[in-house]
Amino acid sequence: MTGFYALDIGSPVSYLVAVLLPALDALLPWLPSETVIIALGAVTAGSVDPRIGLLVALAAVGAWLGDNAAYLVGKRFGPAVDRRLFAGEKGAHRRAWAQRSLDRYGIRLIIACRFIPGGRTAVTLTCGLVGFPRRRFAFATAVAGIIWASYAFFLGRLGGKIFEDRPWAGLLLALGLGLAVSLLIEAVRRVRRWRARRRTRDAPASGHHRPAEELTRRS
Repeated sequence: MTGFYALDIGSPVSYLVAVLLPALDALLPWLPSETVIIALGAVTAGSVDPRIGLLVALAAVGAWLGDNAAYLVGKRFGPAVDRRLFAGEKGAHRRAWAQRSLDRYGIRLIIACRFIPGGRTAVTLTCGLVGFPRRRFAFATAVAGIIWASYAFFLGRLGGKIFEDRPWAGLLLALGLGLAVSLLIEAVRRVRRWRARRRTRDAPASGHHRPAEELTRRS
């Protein structure tokens, strides 16, 4: 737990990781950026130091930089990105989901994808691949970064407040809450997709019977 306690409000390491990890994990999603921001919230739970606001701002800026870097990579190296990151059946499904959802929801999806496991990378790269308007993308990712950084930091502070004498326990609680939120969002997404597929399957059947019903009414 030495590294955990190194994340202190007065440590330069805290400010460095607050901006660096959220920026990098847009293209390296295995980096634990959300875990680190939650940890920062947990270790500063008992503090009212105004520099806490700077940590949240840096996390939001890092998230924005990462999202826009992913957009530029998708735009500049589209075919290579498509082959490397969306290869195979799972990759193709992830890419198709991102583009289909982007067409339907636009900015709302860009904001929401921050909270969908694996969604951020797929959506931000796809935005570059399909040429989503750059200004709208920059605005959406700015809003998403602010919401995400505030949410992650709040979870950490909540856990840290509950377990003030055991920050590690507060961190575990906050991580558990974050995981529960992500799983809930993913479950809702899957249910919506299942319902959409069911409506699509049922539509031809209902359309097939409609003419007969109309003929019956006319006769």
